Amino acid sequence: MFSFPSLFVSHGSPMLALEPGKTGPLLSSIGNKLPRPRAILIVSPHWETQTPRVGNLTAQRVIHDFGGFPQALYELDYPAAGLPALADQVVELLGAGGIAARPDDSWGIDHGAWVPLRYLYPQADIPVVQLSLQPHQPPSYHYQIGRLLAALAQDNVLLIGSGSFTHNLRDLRRNEIDGGDAPHTMEFLHWFLQQMQAGALDALLDYRHSAPHAVRTHPTDEHLLSLFFAMGASDDWTRFVHLDSGSTYHTLRMDAFAFGTQAALLADLPPALSNA
Repeated sequence: MFSFPSLFVSHGSPMLALEPGKTGPLLSSIGNKLPRPRAILIVSPHWETQTPRVGNLTAQRVIHDFGGFPQALYELDYPAAGLPALADQVVELLGAGGIAARPDDSWGIDHGAWVPLRYLYPQADIPVVQLSLQPHQPPSYHYQIGRLLAALAQDNVLLIGSGSFTHNLRDLRRNEIDGGDAPHTMEFLHWFLQQMQAGALDALLDYRHSAPHAVRTHPTDEHLLSLFFAMGASDDWTRFVHLDSGSTYHTLRMDAFAFGTQAALLADLPPALSNA
């Protein structure tokens, strides 16, 4: 039975929607390579709740959850449908695993969802359901959320964790969108890749105490928690493809990952490191 690989994508600044750089074409290539899913379940760090909420709108509401950007950014839309039946399924699967969740129609899709989706599936013709993130919970919790929902990948659902592989806004060189790679972010990335290649789950889940520059790259870790969701949501996270689209503003790493037995579908996208 085919099981979709799970994805982690870095959504970067909202300006990614207008300035594709290397990341936009990479996301487009991922969407072109994968089979067409019947629905997308996406986690974004921009919808934070105490306990899981699952968006159950029938038609998605696009949220421009940012300020001080060009007017053209606020005019962008992503008119995807929702899928309440999938939202109910997510609530049921989480509940069966002992995690109380409930459907919610108060949100929609924020820029952590619609910005990368505009590149992955620009026609907005695949239903989208957004799942909230619990920033006060550790990586192991988000990994477990992924594990509880992993069966959806065999039901033609693409599970995506959206975030940012590094995310320290104080370190940004805001006038240097192509400012190269900061050495400390590259050390952080290389540590992650080494642990992934070794299958060292415990070290990865404890990255804040184990990885070099962990607190500098993530003063708060909500933008990386969705990576652990994506790992858990795969049928085998040790089989992965790392897709490197570099950095923006010097310190904002824009890495993407595919996890699972079908991650190899993306192994020929340059530049890729495959452990699939």
